[in-house]
Amino acid sequence: MSGDFLNNQFLVAMPGMSDPNFSQTVTLVCEHSAQGALGIIINRPLSMTLGEVFSQLGLDSSRSRIAADSVLQGGPVQTDRGFVLHSPGPRWDSTLPVSERLHLTTSRDVLDALACGDGPAEAVVALGYAGWDAGQLEAEMAQNAWLTVPADERLLFEIPVAERWQAAGRLLGVNLLHLSSDAGHA
Repeated sequence: MSGDFLNNQFLVAMPGMSDPNFSQTVTLVCEHSAQGALGIIINRPLSMTLGEVFSQLGLDSSRSRIAADSVLQGGPVQTDRGFVLHSPGPRWDSTLPVSERLHLTTSRDVLDALACGDGPAEAVVALGYAGWDAGQLEAEMAQNAWLTVPADERLLFEIPVAERWQAAGRLLGVNLLHLSSDAGHA
């Protein structure tokens, strides 16, 4: 049954997505089971930098490689909670392997390491997450709210935030702006 779950997939919002929380978003599904799903929106920057977060936590970020990076709005749930999507590295206190090449950590130790320049080679930080109750994501999929494509960490770490929605469409071989917002079933 695990083949029916969308772990390590990008959810690409269809052009007609009316929910303002998800319009033109790309969401990495980090965990999906019969109990529900958890994802991180990867293309909604907040107006704060990671350096500002480090400062709020009392961390010296003078050696951080990513202090100038924008923090992402990971979703509408628990917007005060931090999530770090990163390349594999040392073991952190609370890490969920999303794939062999992408992990999600929620413990502060990874932020401490990122602040002093010792963290994972590649990382993005988000506040909040997108959550779906049991069956909710499946229902949205049946309503054609999302396209799915296997996650590619290059989209997360190499493509500018503003270009990620269109880049996710290109992973599918489509121009999202040319898709109709009217969906149907064959």
